[in-house]
Amino acid sequence: MNALQQALARKPILISDGAWGTQLAARGLAAGDCPEAWNLDRPDDIRAIAAAYVAAGSDIILTNTFGGNRLKLVKANLADRTAQINREGARLSREAAGDAALVFASIGPTGEFMQPLGLVSEEEMTACFAEQAAALAEGGADGIVIETMADLGEAKAAIAAARQVCSLPVVACMTFERGPRGFATIMGTRPEQAAQELAGAGADAVGSNCGSGIVNMIEVARLMRPATDLPLWIKPNAGLPQLVGGQTVFRETPDEFAGFFPELIAAGATIAGGCCGTTPDHIRALVAKRLELHDR
Repeated sequence: MNALQQALARKPILISDGAWGTQLAARGLAAGDCPEAWNLDRPDDIRAIAAAYVAAGSDIILTNTFGGNRLKLVKANLADRTAQINREGARLSREAAGDAALVFASIGPTGEFMQPLGLVSEEEMTACFAEQAAALAEGGADGIVIETMADLGEAKAAIAAARQVCSLPVVACMTFERGPRGFATIMGTRPEQAAQELAGAGADAVGSNCGSGIVNMIEVARLMRPATDLPLWIKPNAGLPQLVGGQTVFRETPDEFAGFFPELIAAGATIAGGCCGTTPDHIRALVAKRLELHDR
C-alpha cells in the first residue's frame, strides 16, 4: 500500500490542512509577490505555517509550492531556482510534519494554455511538471496533490509527469463553479467527467478544491462520488469571497465551516480540508467534528 492507502487504513476519514495564502498574507506577503520565494528567503515562516496545521490536527499538510513550476517562476525571474524552491518547500513541510502528518506536495496550474488554445505543447507541459514533481519527491514529500486545475488536459499532463519521475501517490483536483447548467470548470469539464478521466489517467485520489464554499462542495462531492471508487479529496473555501475595504475576506467561521462536515462526509468525501480563507482554527474545528462523529 502507498502512504495514502496506509493512512486511510488507519483512519477512514482524513483531515487535510487549510489555506496557505491566507497565512502568508497575514505574515506580510504582498499582492503580486511570489509566495514560493519564501521557501528560500523566509523558511522559518513557511515552517511555522506548516507546523500550525500539524498542531491543529491535520493528517495531511501541503507545501508552499503551488506556483512552483518553471512556467510561473520565470515571471518572477526565478526559473533557474525551480528545483531548489520545490525541494525546500517539501523539506520545510516535512520538518514541520515529522511523524505526525503526511506531506502532499502542491502542484498548481501553470497559468498557460495548452495547444491548440495556447502555445504550450503537451510535451512541454509534462516536462514542466516533471521537473517540479521530481524536486518535490527529492525534498521528502509523501505524495503529490495536483490542485485548482481548470483544464483537464493540463491536469492529466501533471499526473503523467508525476508518474514519470516518482512512485508517490498522486491526488488530482479540479475547481468547479456553478453555472446555469450546473457545476463545471471554466473549460467546461463537469465533476463526474473529471472524476472518471482523472482516475483513468492514473490518479490515486480525485477531488475538488477552491472555487466554492462548503455548501456547493457538498454538491460537487455528490456528483463525483458515483463516478469513481477512488478516495475523494475535497477542500472548500471558507464561504464566498467578499470585498471589504479593498481586501478579499472569507467570513465563514470555523464552527460554521465544520458544521457542514457531516454532510460533506455523507456526500462521499474521504479527505476533507480547507482552501481560501480557512485557517488552523477551521482545521481544528474539523478535527473536533470528526471526533464527535466517531463517538456517536
